[in-house]
Amino acid sequence: MTRQPAIARRAEQLLGTAVVATAPVAGGDVSIATKLRLGNGTTALMKTMTRTPPGFFEQEAWGLRWLAEATADGGVPVPEVLAVEPDCLVLGWVETGRPTGDEAAALGRSLAITHATGAPSYGARRDGFIGRLPLPQRPTDTWAEFLAERRLRPFVRLAHDRGAIEPEDAAAVEAVAARLGELVPEEPPARLHGDLWNGNVLWGADGRAAVIDPAAHGGHREVDLAMLSLFGLPHLQRLLDAYAEVAPLADGWEDRVGLFQIFPLLVHACLFGGGYGARAAAVARRYR
Repeated sequence: MTRQPAIARRAEQLLGTAVVATAPVAGGDVSIATKLRLGNGTTALMKTMTRTPPGFFEQEAWGLRWLAEATADGGVPVPEVLAVEPDCLVLGWVETGRPTGDEAAALGRSLAITHATGAPSYGARRDGFIGRLPLPQRPTDTWAEFLAERRLRPFVRLAHDRGAIEPEDAAAVEAVAARLGELVPEEPPARLHGDLWNGNVLWGADGRAAVIDPAAHGGHREVDLAMLSLFGLPHLQRLLDAYAEVAPLADGWEDRVGLFQIFPLLVHACLFGGGYGARAAAVARRYR
C-alpha cells in the first residue's frame, strides 16, 4: 500500500486518526473505493465519487445504520459507518473469503431476521438512489401501489425516454403494474436491503457474510430473495432453505420471483441499455 495524500488527509479529518497507507479497491461501478490502513491498527474503506448527487452518501449511511439495527438480534451484518459527509463515506473494513454453503445458510437465517424487524411503512423517509439513478421512496398504503408507482412505472418511463425499451415492451410492463393487486399477496412491510444482488454480498473471511450498498426501504420480503437469484448467488438454494426454516414464505412465492425481477431489469435497461428492456418485458408478459 502507498499513501494518496488527498484521500489520507480527508480521512484523517473525519476519523481523527492517522492514515498510514491507502490502496485502490477494484470492483465499484459507482463510487471510487479506497482501502485505508489506520494508525490505530484498524482498516477502513473510504468511498468517494466525482460529482456526487446531493444526499447520496448520507442516504447510503442511513440505510446501513437502519439495517444494522437488526444485526444485534441476529440480522444481516453490515459494515460500520465510521463517518459520512456529502463528498464521502467511510466504513469499517470487511475482510472477505470464499463463499461456503454454511455461510450462505447463515446469511439466509440472518436475512429472515432482518426482514422480520419490519419497517414503519412501504417506502422510506426520503428518496434514495439505485446506482446513480434517483429512487422514489415516498410511502404508500399498499405494497402493490408502491411497486407500481415507485418502481415499475417511473423506471419504465425512464427506460423509454432513454430509448432502452420499445413502446410495446413498455406497454407489457404497464399492464403488469395495473394488475399487481391481484398478483402479489400483501404482507406487513419488511426491512429490505433493496438492491441485494450477488455483488452486494461480501463473503466474510470469518464465515459471516455482510451486505453493502443498500437501497433500503420497507417492502415485500420476496424482493430481496428475487434479486439474489437474478444474477446468481453461490449456494443460493442453501440460503433459501435456511430462510424458509426461520420465516416460511407465502404459497406460490416461486412463481412470483420473475415478477419481482422486472424492476432491477428496468434499472439495468436505464443504466446499460442492451437487451434488458426486452428482457423485462418478456418476464412481464408471463404475468398478463
